[in-house]
Amino acid sequence: MGRADEAAVLRLYRSLPPQRRREIAAASTPQLRTRLARIEREMAMDRSPGAMAAVLTDGREMQAPHLGLIDRAFERVAAGTPTRLLLTMPPRHGKSRRAARWAPLWYLRRRPEHRVMIASYSSDLADDHGRWIRDAILSYQQQIGISLRPGSSAANRFDLVGTEGGAVMAGVGGGLTGKGAHLAVVDDPIKDAAEASSPTMRKRLWEWWQAVLLTRIEPGGSVILIQTRWDEDDLAGRVLAEEADRWTVIDLPALALSDSDALGRPIGGALWPERYDEAALTEIRRSVGERVWWSLYMQQPRPQDGGVWQWPWITDNRTSAAQFRGIDLTRIVVAVDPAGGESAVGDETGIVAAASDRDGHLYVLEDRSGNRGADAWGRETCLLAIELRADAIVVESNYGGDMTRQVILQAWPELQREQRTENMLMPAVLPVTAKHGKRLRAEPIAQLYEQGRIHHVGEWPTLEQQMVTWVAGMDSPDRMDAAVHALTELANPQHRGTLSTGYRDARLNGRR
Repeated sequence: MGRADEAAVLRLYRSLPPQRRREIAAASTPQLRTRLARIEREMAMDRSPGAMAAVLTDGREMQAPHLGLIDRAFERVAAGTPTRLLLTMPPRHGKSRRAARWAPLWYLRRRPEHRVMIASYSSDLADDHGRWIRDAILSYQQQIGISLRPGSSAANRFDLVGTEGGAVMAGVGGGLTGKGAHLAVVDDPIKDAAEASSPTMRKRLWEWWQAVLLTRIEPGGSVILIQTRWDEDDLAGRVLAEEADRWTVIDLPALALSDSDALGRPIGGALWPERYDEAALTEIRRSVGERVWWSLYMQQPRPQDGGVWQWPWITDNRTSAAQFRGIDLTRIVVAVDPAGGESAVGDETGIVAAASDRDGHLYVLEDRSGNRGADAWGRETCLLAIELRADAIVVESNYGGDMTRQVILQAWPELQREQRTENMLMPAVLPVTAKHGKRLRAEPIAQLYEQGRIHHVGEWPTLEQQMVTWVAGMDSPDRMDAAVHALTELANPQHRGTLSTGYRDARLNGRR
């Protein structure tokens, strides 16, 4: 076979399907097989940023389905499709390494005549990305087919040999005069919560975005914005509010929230279970708190004060234990909301006790919520009812059917056999089926808080944090749901007018 014939075969080889390529390789001479193996490597590197990373690192570079979504965005751009992509995902899930390092390196290999711009919240971080890409070009130039122009190898700007292509790095807010780009990658444009919560900083970032970055995009160029969410009005939030129709949006919460998840995960499925499974994410949630969890990890930032409760409604009406001792109570109930209801991330069973007085004021007495199996939460609920002499146990029955009630009915006789019920009559077990949305259930109770008619006896930090950070439309936490069930039972005028005379077994004796 002559050189011309061999070159024609190699060109044809690239266009063949995988099975036919394997057949040709098997029938080739050792020398030709070596050349075909080199072509296979080149074809793999052409395929995607992740494939190139796997080839160059001998499979050591981490791969995951969500990183594949980043790859596909860059593939579209390299193919000449103008793209504006907003991708939101949690920290420590590989987005910066793929989107601001491997993917720009791959893009320059595919389009060496183009210029890439990478921006991050600080010039130091942007330069780190640029330094990594520059060093990768120096290390892999033989394999990837691009090299640096002599004398142009700074971390914040470098050019490629034989073309006008290259890369420029900048911190958000910095100048980009005279620097154009066919592709701009904005990765982590916000430094921290303090910056995200500052209206001045958010305004400054938006002005830089509009007046500086977007004005440097070449005709037909693309912009990829990848960030974790910090605030409703952060850069991603402003883009969604003002330009959503011009953007492709891929939202990747740490745990899937809907059946329309971008990766097709089941509700509650982890984004990268090999690194952070559901148990690991539960621990992270406990550590960082609800506000950070919903913002940075679930990509659904909440205002500091939610749309339903406000801090002053709780703090201004708090009652001390000493003050509470002088109050005559008419009823005490314990409400339980088992884990796993509507919430995709429900990992607690809500157990909250509340009481009412004759003047219509309500009191949150205890929060015994926590991570427990059915036997454990059933016993804890009954023990709390015994401790407080509750007349009723309110159980959420939407998602467990009659299971929740049965757990209570089984726990009480066990405690009787252990002689722990103190000869107390078993409280009435009142199943509640929430026929309305979370907001419709919560709003009447929130109105009572606003009117100063609900008092927390002592402080219940986790419950209170959940209440003031909950926004309608979010999955509501089980502690808050349990509190709403208990207070609704006590506040309902029908119950207040009938139950004090409806019980004929003396369980309300001693209350007026």
